[in-house]
Amino acid sequence: MGVNESRENDVELLVAFRNEATREVAFTRLVRKYQERLYWHIRRMVVVHEDADDILQNVFIKMWKYLADFRQDSGLYTWLYRIATNETLSWMDTRKRFAAVSLDGNESYFEDRITAQKDFDPNKIEWKLQQAIATLPEKQRVVFNLRYYDEMPYDEMSRVLDTSEGALKASYHHAVKKVEEFLKK
Repeated sequence: MGVNESRENDVELLVAFRNEATREVAFTRLVRKYQERLYWHIRRMVVVHEDADDILQNVFIKMWKYLADFRQDSGLYTWLYRIATNETLSWMDTRKRFAAVSLDGNESYFEDRITAQKDFDPNKIEWKLQQAIATLPEKQRVVFNLRYYDEMPYDEMSRVLDTSEGALKASYHHAVKKVEEFLKK
């Protein structure tokens, strides 16, 4: 499906969503269309399926609540990624605050979540990559994931994160260098 076909389909779904009689069907179709991409975008940042699933549910609640007012200044995909990113960052901030005040003083919450996975194998490159990404500062982690996994262009990423393309390119460059250094260890 091309970008134009996807966008036209989104427009049709938005029209259907704004109609009370077809709202639920349109919402279900939008969820089906975007849930996998949004899930993996979130999952790569939070690591654990259950956490990603909870955050995704919050994204869809916000989508239901605010979709009728969506002005189409950007594409629906971009708008949903922005919501998913913001929900994920809020969740991560909450976890970091919780970890900071916890009795065990756990400062490596996300790294620990990776190694706690039942199929974790420190010798597999995909796990090493996940560990490397978990060590990145939050913004670099988000930028790295959007660019590396989602192959999102910088102009679209700029709209999702409300940051200049130049700053995003610099963040990605620094993130790649840190990931490379980690993988060389």
